[in-house]
Amino acid sequence: MDNVKTDKFYIQKIKQDLEFISRHMKNVDIEELNANEVLLDSMLFRMIQISENARKLTEEFKQTRENIPWSALYGLRNRIVHDYGNVDLNIVYETLKVDIPDLLELLE
Repeated sequence: MDNVKTDKFYIQKIKQDLEFISRHMKNVDIEELNANEVLLDSMLFRMIQISENARKLTEEFKQTRENIPWSALYGLRNRIVHDYGNVDLNIVYETLKVDIPDLLELLE
């Protein structure tokens, strides 16, 4: 069995995470996100996964989609992973509510 993962595979994984975030953040305000530790951890984990899978895409693929902020995706992961206790909830919330749906639309 061939276990080679392609850009199509990674894009599908990214889309699944984006859709999960959009679905679970639909009616959530910042106070609820802050109060719900499980939800917040889940959203941060999904954002990390998006970044990890985006890094695995080929340069050729990324160059054909220059409208996607690839470096911002990588930077978000680094900030979450390496500075977890100091992640600005306002930025995370804005990313979840605005940037994630926008990114999903760009990938469609």
